[in-house]
Amino acid sequence: MRRTHTAVGAASAAAAVVLSLSACADQGRADADTLVVTDTMSATSAPIYEEIYDACAAEVGMQVRANHVAGSGLIATVLQQASSRTLPDVLMLDNPDVQQIASSGALSPLGDYGITGDGFPQGVIDAGTYDGALYGIAPVVNSIGLFYDAEALTEAGLEPPQTWEQLRAAAAELTTEDRYGIAFSATNSFEGTWQLLPFLWSNGATEGDLDSPEAVQALELVDALVADGSASASVVNWSQNDVNDQFLAGNAAMMVNGPWNMPSLEAAEGLEYDSVPLPVPAPGDTLVAPLGGEAFTVPDTGDPDKMARAGEFVDCVVGGENQLTMATGRGAVPADSAVAAEAARTNPTVATFVDTVQTARARTALLGPDWPRAATQIYTAEQLALTDTESPAEALERVAGQD
Repeated sequence: MRRTHTAVGAASAAAAVVLSLSACADQGRADADTLVVTDTMSATSAPIYEEIYDACAAEVGMQVRANHVAGSGLIATVLQQASSRTLPDVLMLDNPDVQQIASSGALSPLGDYGITGDGFPQGVIDAGTYDGALYGIAPVVNSIGLFYDAEALTEAGLEPPQTWEQLRAAAAELTTEDRYGIAFSATNSFEGTWQLLPFLWSNGATEGDLDSPEAVQALELVDALVADGSASASVVNWSQNDVNDQFLAGNAAMMVNGPWNMPSLEAAEGLEYDSVPLPVPAPGDTLVAPLGGEAFTVPDTGDPDKMARAGEFVDCVVGGENQLTMATGRGAVPADSAVAAEAARTNPTVATFVDTVQTARARTALLGPDWPRAATQIYTAEQLALTDTESPAEALERVAGQD
């Protein structure tokens, strides 16, 4: 389905957001009727969440104080707070971090508060589960797909690619003197790993066997897109934001990216775009993409009564109507499958990602807290291959041998 998007008026200024972690340290001195929530929301998203927090706190007979912090330093601070008994009452974590924090004993099982995740895709449950118990639940999730310039594909007489062979052919056909056929992130960070995972996993490769033939084939595909000029060699330096900027500037006809970019795409003057799930190795194969999203948890603060209220609060925050509100405001997908289907009926672009998250996989599903090591190995191999330092097979063999 094709849609033309025009520029929209400037949004009203977002409310100021507290970015300091110091406010978290006084959690232990909070009033008995106040829940302290620590999340990683930006200035844009914070007002959406604060409205939901206020409503849910009132529903459980409490007040709420929200601290919005940068995610980069959160884990070290949380571990320190756990040892000093100054954890907040409710804590938001990026889903790959839930198992690490749960393994430290800092979190309480959500089942203690009647939260089971019924109706949520298995990937969402896996992402919040440690040692058989659910510790985190994400109200909205995301993954990645293939965005494309609809006008460019029409002019080239192409349909959106569905297989790897079609992707290579389309990327080559769409490449011109002033435009690459495709853009993606292959940076030396977890973003580079995130964008390579759908190709690895959909081909049957796993992070536990990185030098397998299936893993080599996946890296060879991405390497070939750069080698034949369909993608810029600069992808090794591009973040996902950079990729979106390249697409908006008309420097790429297709891009691998996530639904969080939809607000900027919608605002682009005259851009005619659409999205489809990422291509799979062969017709009939199942797409297995990584699952993104932040999970709400209830830390073990040593105050059973307040923890029970915090559990009620989390149960409210992740409710269906609140999922829709968060998803609309952030360019995300409601985690509950039935609510996600409702969102898809009103937004065809969201529908692409609703389909993808139903089979998406939690990054920690296989290796648990050891996931960061594998993620580092994956982006290291990709960097080695795409910079022609080593072949894809050599690069993967190298990292697979690392402890």
